[in-house]
Amino acid sequence: MMMSKKVIIDEVAVWDKFRAGDQRAFTELYQHFVQPLYSYSMGVTSDKELIKDCLHDLFVELWRNHATIGPTTSVKYYLMASIKRKLIRHMESQLKNHVHHSNYMLDYMEADHSQEAILIKYEEEIRTNKQLALCLNLLSKRQREAISLRFFQNMDTDQISDSMKINPQSVYNLIFGALRVMKDGLTSARAVA
Repeated sequence: MMMSKKVIIDEVAVWDKFRAGDQRAFTELYQHFVQPLYSYSMGVTSDKELIKDCLHDLFVELWRNHATIGPTTSVKYYLMASIKRKLIRHMESQLKNHVHHSNYMLDYMEADHSQEAILIKYEEEIRTNKQLALCLNLLSKRQREAISLRFFQNMDTDQISDSMKINPQSVYNLIFGALRVMKDGLTSARAVA
């Protein structure tokens, strides 16, 4: 049985050619990185269809924006960070839609089916979602990532530690700091309302 040999490329040189509009360089980047990015993405989510969609979107956006993308010293880490952000954004959006739909259905199935009661609940949910979104925007990028991994991905501290490449104590500090910021933000928003 013949072992396939891993092709080594000068990723920075190929990246620079791609940024200059070289389609062959873009194809070479795609062929070299798509499988490692897929494997990496499986550590973020097990949703294979979502991963395929996000990888497709990532490479379409890369080509569409090649002229404005900056240089990098590590194409691999640039692409890993990009796909991770894209996956997390999609998962957060899916979760919000799922929560919204579930809440609406639960509210609808309660004893009080009056249109007014449903409208009031719906408006309350919109207000709460806006307040949560505002509070999430108060967080640092790292705090948002830790919160997302903990509460949207249900990762434990060790998994978050591995994913973010930080020690477990730093994970605790990020999450508790983020929760404090969000609690203060919600308290302030409710005081204003």
